[in-house]
Amino acid sequence: MNTTIEMKQDRNEVKFPVSGAPEISKNGQAPPLSPDRIVQLGTGFFGAKTVLSAAELGLFTELAKGPLDAETLRVRLGLHPRSARDFFDALVALKLLERQAGKYSNSPEADLFLDRAKPSYVGGLLEMCSVRLYGHWTHLTEGLRSGAPQNETKVGGDPFATLYSTPERLESFLRGMTGITLGSARAIALKFPWQQYRTFADVGTAQGAVPVQVALANPHLSGIGYDLPAVKPIFEKYTAANGVADRVRFQQGDFFKDRLPSVDVLIMGRILHDWNLEQKKVLLSKAFEALPEGGACIVYEAIIDDARRENAFGLLMSLNMLIETPGGFDFTGEDCRGWMSEAGFRKISVEHLAGPDSMVVGIK
Repeated sequence: MNTTIEMKQDRNEVKFPVSGAPEISKNGQAPPLSPDRIVQLGTGFFGAKTVLSAAELGLFTELAKGPLDAETLRVRLGLHPRSARDFFDALVALKLLERQAGKYSNSPEADLFLDRAKPSYVGGLLEMCSVRLYGHWTHLTEGLRSGAPQNETKVGGDPFATLYSTPERLESFLRGMTGITLGSARAIALKFPWQQYRTFADVGTAQGAVPVQVALANPHLSGIGYDLPAVKPIFEKYTAANGVADRVRFQQGDFFKDRLPSVDVLIMGRILHDWNLEQKKVLLSKAFEALPEGGACIVYEAIIDDARRENAFGLLMSLNMLIETPGGFDFTGEDCRGWMSEAGFRKISVEHLAGPDSMVVGIK
């Protein structure tokens, strides 16, 4: 196996600000300070909940079938007459709906990503946010003061039991994870030097977005999707639909209790941020142990920029880990490089993937 790998080391300086830089007036001076941006940030939940409710109601899926007037759409969604028109027109103003001749239709973006019938659907995640996370985030202040999760565990519940309560709910969530992962999955499939390897496994694979994209782009590879048993039928349905079931199989397991698959490349996506520092290091050590000499570990997340100034999504996702987990947190590329080095990896590099996501790659 050739283990000479050259990967772009951009020091993870990818910028994802919350808003753009301040405008400069024609005379070269900055305009007077305004509270507009602060007010927009503070009331941002207005628009967020409007979009989340629309996804939960299946509005975009209904309009994917064809344009509808306001009254027909209201009746189909079971909405009260009082605010239905405002609701629809707010979505027009938010650029997710279009309105022509009194009929509403999806914007191209909404039609691609918010129609439940399409494989690119990200609404499963939005539906979960509407039903679960939105309410939990109202307790962020309490979480910041206590350091304790603010989800179902506060009342003795189990967040995973909620997600896994029915096959339909689990599949909806996993489809949502696929939707938000596809961009990074395709980037991993193209940017990593797969020609130097033969086998791989995606740890915590969910529906299988990453192994499917990697297999589609690299016909010489065979792979494994590694996850809890309940995920298996959803994973196998997805790999079969994408024509890679002959090269990508499911392996059930618990990554803390069981040995990780013995393959050339191990991928951990949106896994490490769920756990505290000690647990993160345990998982990276298990990956190092499972890999052969020259094998690679790929960690991808919404990696925070090293200066902790730009990747707002990564930082907000870390706050979401406060809401959802006892000790999870997101991290910078430099953080991950240090942990991987401690585990024994070498030639560690950081490379941007798509949106707020980057990957950290270490070689054994």
